[in-house]
Amino acid sequence: MIRRELPDDAEAIRAVTAAAFRGVAHSAPPVEPGGDPGEATLVSRLRDDAGWIPQLSLVAVEDDVVVGHVVATRAHVDGRPALGLGPLSVVPHRQRAGVGTALMHAVLGAADALGEPLVALLGNPAFYSRFGFVPSASTGIVAPDPSWGDYFQVRILSQYDGTTGRFSYAGPFDRL
Repeated sequence: MIRRELPDDAEAIRAVTAAAFRGVAHSAPPVEPGGDPGEATLVSRLRDDAGWIPQLSLVAVEDDVVVGHVVATRAHVDGRPALGLGPLSVVPHRQRAGVGTALMHAVLGAADALGEPLVALLGNPAFYSRFGFVPSASTGIVAPDPSWGDYFQVRILSQYDGTTGRFSYAGPFDRL
């Protein structure tokens, strides 16, 4: 089942995120030496940020246990509202079983229902293209770091008005 995050889910979400990114080559380094991957700290920091959108923090639950999480937070394209997606996390023993796909469909549907114009993320094009993401350059949206190339992707939603310019994530992304 996919549902909104509840206050009691915060600890489970941190554990899921840490497990999903632990030992992964592209994960953010721990904020504290020997600590959890940076993505686990990022979710906590995002939760405390003005860019947090509670309706877009979703969990996957199986047998009353949180096994996945996705979040989209307020971002901007040259000062105009947009969403930054991530992290998307699934516990290792449930990866490649459709949990991440279900979370992606749910968060994109929720974002569209809220009238958001676009969602951007940094991730593998081979995975995210199946959800309609395209390299940001093809839409005129400039990545926060040009070296990201085609890994920085955008998914246009129903309310997109053609906005172009430089993308900026919520503040906590800058502290990774």
